[in-house]
Amino acid sequence: MSQDDEPESNNRFNPKPLLIWLLLVTATIALVQYSAPSVREPQKLENSQVLAYAQERKIKNAKVQPDRSGGTDNWYTITGELVVKGEEKDAAPSEFIASGKLTDADYASLRAAVGSDNFKEIKADTASSTFFGLLPSLIFYAAIFYLMWRMLRSSQRGAMQFGKSKAKLSGKDKEAVTFKDVAGCDESKEEVREVVEFLRDPKKFTKLGARIPRGILMVGPPGTGKTLLARAIAGEAEVPFFSISGSDFVEMFVGVGASRVRDTFEQARKAAPSIIFIDEIDAVGRQRGAGVGGGHDEREQTLNALLVEMDGFDGNEGVIVIAATNRSDVLDSALLRPGRFDRQVHVDLPDLRGREAVLAVHAKRFQLGASVDLSRIARMTSGMAGADLSNLLNESALHAARKNREKVEMSDVEEARDKIAFGRERKRLFDEKDRKATAYHEAGHAVVQVLIDDGSFPLHKVTILPRGRALGMAMYLPSKDLLGYSKAQLLDLICSAMAGRVGERVITGDISSGASSDIKQATRIARQMVCDWGMSDLGPVAWGENSETVFLGREIGRTQTHSDETAKRIDAAVTAIIAEQTARAERLISENAQAHRAVAEALVEYETLEGIHVTEIVRTGSIQTPIVGNPVPPLAREPRTDAATGSDPSTVPTPA
Repeated sequence: MSQDDEPESNNRFNPKPLLIWLLLVTATIALVQYSAPSVREPQKLENSQVLAYAQERKIKNAKVQPDRSGGTDNWYTITGELVVKGEEKDAAPSEFIASGKLTDADYASLRAAVGSDNFKEIKADTASSTFFGLLPSLIFYAAIFYLMWRMLRSSQRGAMQFGKSKAKLSGKDKEAVTFKDVAGCDESKEEVREVVEFLRDPKKFTKLGARIPRGILMVGPPGTGKTLLARAIAGEAEVPFFSISGSDFVEMFVGVGASRVRDTFEQARKAAPSIIFIDEIDAVGRQRGAGVGGGHDEREQTLNALLVEMDGFDGNEGVIVIAATNRSDVLDSALLRPGRFDRQVHVDLPDLRGREAVLAVHAKRFQLGASVDLSRIARMTSGMAGADLSNLLNESALHAARKNREKVEMSDVEEARDKIAFGRERKRLFDEKDRKATAYHEAGHAVVQVLIDDGSFPLHKVTILPRGRALGMAMYLPSKDLLGYSKAQLLDLICSAMAGRVGERVITGDISSGASSDIKQATRIARQMVCDWGMSDLGPVAWGENSETVFLGREIGRTQTHSDETAKRIDAAVTAIIAEQTARAERLISENAQAHRAVAEALVEYETLEGIHVTEIVRTGSIQTPIVGNPVPPLAREPRTDAATGSDPSTVPTPA
């Protein structure tokens, strides 16, 4: 059923409430009629006694009705009231009933004796009386039969509809999304715009012998707008648009998914030219025969049906299939061949201009202040997808509402950005020893980063306030979109990561578990340099290449392709890189010990420093720019009750 038909189905008359009330009324009538006991049982008399009492003027309100049950035409039933001598004045007369044969003479005599005022003749109406007597029972049984019929029909319809398609037809009455609402992926829009143009004017392409792709697969990281782009196609194209999720095809019963695939394409062919959009197609299009014990019968049958419908013996003219996924590497190769998904559209993360355009689209529904600069937000949100940017503005609005502001200001956006990227700031009590150790640790990160940075990763902020799982943090934000990393940049990242451990050891003379995340991050970068990027004496060889079994655990299914001797050389190269950069960090902190100490003391006093403050200390020896905020209150210096061990004390960017 299309969405356009939903209002009509909602206004359809529902007989269930009326039927329930009808059953209640019928049951009440039947209960009263058949179950209620009579107040006084009528006295049974013979016809001769009735005639005798009538002669004595003891009969009142006599009613005579022909009775066919006697088998003759002169059989009557007589009811009335009998007045007995000697009863009290206010006592009610007793009722009587008599049934038997009356001759015409007896009938006339009874009528004359009772009198016309007390005699009433009821004509026989056997059919109507029988009908009205049985009416409550008929209604009751008819209602039960109707309910049973509806239940049976509903169960049959449910069984028949189980294999029907769950695709939704986009409604024209709803607010449509168009290409104007999609930003940050101009190239992708141009590729899918051809589909809309072909559906509107197919002769423009067919006269040149061109054939529009039967299927378009949109691939990209999560949150980049693949589904939104498909909705824009639905808004732009003046053709039926069927949308369904890949998981809607897969059921526990074998054959149901294939039936739904066939029904979906049958509906689309009836409405051709039309578009079918399958979201998260990797749920049904995974490689066949993979996994332990073979494949999944139901999913593979569903995939086979999809392959045949897209490009089988009968063909599928007039129906264009658009699918979206972020796992194109697990899709079956037969699904990606020309004739099915002819074209793959990569919807990648937006660049600087794309992020600004995305922010402009989402900013329309927010009350932004004059201080909000979208171009500045775009520069400080490198690596964020469209969904991340929308969430950033929403978090900014929530922060402004908590501050009781009328509009969202730039400070709200910056706080929301820090919260999303590094975690929410938490106020915890530190004793003086913990505060000092954390301050020197973070000061080591900050000072070394300022000294070695070439402009790619400027220091944004350093704090000893916990964020997320970290007790403190040095935050670096890329100054531009990074498409790759040089060897020098990677070595600088390792040096900066190890600087925290070195800076902490300067003041405490010991090492702690706080640098565990720094060590893991530095080791990961160094191993990638050696095994994947050829940045060591081992040469440009991909030592990290492994054959992986699809759908098995990545580590379980790996097969090592190099010898144990090579593995030792890899471990030695990784260790040498980390040791070299640790020594480099020690040398830099030793040569700038005064700046390191000044930054740490400022952190103890203010808890948070901007990158410009650290830069000023390193270059001039003191802070030149005023710090917003007051020194830390004495309460924050009291010992805290919960000790966090093994937390991450810093955040360093990780190469992709």
